[in-house]
Amino acid sequence: MDKLTEYTAPWIIAFQGGEHRVLKNGAVVVEGNRIVHVGEKGKFSDAEVVETNSIIAPGFISMHSHMQESPVDKGIAEDMDKRQFWNTNLIEVLPPRSKALTEKNAHTCARVSLAEHLRTGCTTVMQMGIESDYIANLARDVGVRAYISEAYRSGEWLTTDGRNVTYKWSDDDGAAAFERAQEFALNHRNSDGSDLVTGFLNPSQVDTCSEDLLKETKAFADENGLLMQIHAAQSYSEFHEMTRRHAKTPIEWLYDIGFVGDNVIIGHGLFLAGTSLTNFHGDDLALLAETDTSVVYNPWVFARNGIVMESFERYTERGVRVCLGTDTTTQSMMHSARYAALITKIVDRRADVGSAASVFNASTVVAADVLGRSDLGRVEKGAKADLVFWKTDSLYMTPLRDPIRSIIYYSEVSDVDRVMVDGKFVLQDGRVDGLNEKQDLTDLQALSEGVWESWHKYDWADRSIDTHVPLSFPEFVVE
Repeated sequence: MDKLTEYTAPWIIAFQGGEHRVLKNGAVVVEGNRIVHVGEKGKFSDAEVVETNSIIAPGFISMHSHMQESPVDKGIAEDMDKRQFWNTNLIEVLPPRSKALTEKNAHTCARVSLAEHLRTGCTTVMQMGIESDYIANLARDVGVRAYISEAYRSGEWLTTDGRNVTYKWSDDDGAAAFERAQEFALNHRNSDGSDLVTGFLNPSQVDTCSEDLLKETKAFADENGLLMQIHAAQSYSEFHEMTRRHAKTPIEWLYDIGFVGDNVIIGHGLFLAGTSLTNFHGDDLALLAETDTSVVYNPWVFARNGIVMESFERYTERGVRVCLGTDTTTQSMMHSARYAALITKIVDRRADVGSAASVFNASTVVAADVLGRSDLGRVEKGAKADLVFWKTDSLYMTPLRDPIRSIIYYSEVSDVDRVMVDGKFVLQDGRVDGLNEKQDLTDLQALSEGVWESWHKYDWADRSIDTHVPLSFPEFVVE
């Protein structure tokens, strides 16, 4: 029998009656990797009591991440003129950055990204990309819950002239990569939730996947009980390409070929019919709601490019389940939740929408329900002990009246005091167990400098990084 530990706290975000509720001066009792009691203190006479001055809350769930490359975006993804490609980084920025990274570089990026998730209160990460075996082992070693997929597609986009997006299609329609992704997903099926790592399928982008590949993906996922996530409605160039090919929006096309349902997650889902982003009539939200297809919003990453969801409140009012993710730098769920709230208020010109409660729900219980995990995203008896202990007496959290508003609008990274995943503390005393963050950051700086140096090799116009992405201010000239 595992040891019982009772954590007392002045504030607990507990789950009761199908919703989060605020419990004052209560206790959470953990046995092994499970919560066995939430409520009154002192219910278990044989429990070790740990008194805290914390807000004990469920850990955030990031539903969209690319940890193997994301930290390198810092300083190259912002403030650029992307007029030709409607403000997206996808066409000109991502290819030279990604192609310059080595396997060792990807591992460093993954370690830094994992630390960043934990330090911003995240206990579960949905990861898409490459180096899946390494990241799975890393997640287990550090103690982070992770949903991981090996990405695959029929082809890739590129530009050869800086004006047009073209596509290069693989000879096998992505079959070899799909086979590897299937093998990984089945090897990490984790149907009973006992492992920290769970596999899923990620046909990468709607405009880079053939109809056959997506139909095969859906059939395989349905047969084997797997989740799927696809990037769709993420840029105007993609939206325009799909309407050119099919005279349908990306969502309409996915609906028509059957790539929708409660096991399908749309990464981004911003460029929809009926929004000012597209000036294209239709009702994509109705199709998503009808089929219980979920959307992951990554507000920080898109806001820095002048792109927003129109709007978080509208999607949820129409019955679409919206989760939050981190995507690329910064891998902060604190940023995601805060910017989701603020952007919604700005878009809708209302102060009462995009509430702290709604984005907190999106970051916890809604995401857990999309994953099919009633044991995640909540603090209740029987749930996994994935807990974040937030400070209550810091500069940013004082005074404290409403813990959810304080977390969403005012908290800083330093306010995440401890993080528990599966009943074990993985962040405490200012350090993440299993990581050498100082060395990883040193390595990240060095590998990023290598990416900048080699930029011209992968740029369509042979531009240096300083030509393509000029510094904010010119260098000082020493005379």
